[in-house]
Amino acid sequence: EERLYIDGELRPASDGRTAILVKPGERNLVLAEMRAFLASTQTILASASRGELNPSIAAARQVGAQAQQGVPANLMGKLPIGFKSLGLDTHRRFDQLALNAEELGDPGQALQELGELLANCVGCHAAYRIDVVAGQ
Repeated sequence: EERLYIDGELRPASDGRTAILVKPGERNLVLAEMRAFLASTQTILASASRGELNPSIAAARQVGAQAQQGVPANLMGKLPIGFKSLGLDTHRRFDQLALNAEELGDPGQALQELGELLANCVGCHAAYRIDVVAGQ
């Protein structure tokens, strides 16, 4: 049965966060995207701290706005607006980090932007968790 959600399918979680209810495959997709954010963050941190921006630029672009294009519409409908807003902003910030790194050539700037971008990750993980809907 296909259902549409305005602000996702949610429930209070036992740890005080909001649980987003999804199917197992959908959860895997969201978690894979988060792991890609983490891997890119590690590459940006390591390369920019060595003063090498090309790996940082490539890593940031990998998880930029283009990366969100593959998310199925039915999954997007299950995600609350706050989660989607943080996710879209995070993708955009990775793109901006890549652009600024190219244009400014300043590893310190890239690291500063990464620190600001990580506030999205921390805020999202503090507010939400992804739970599998029982029986799916």
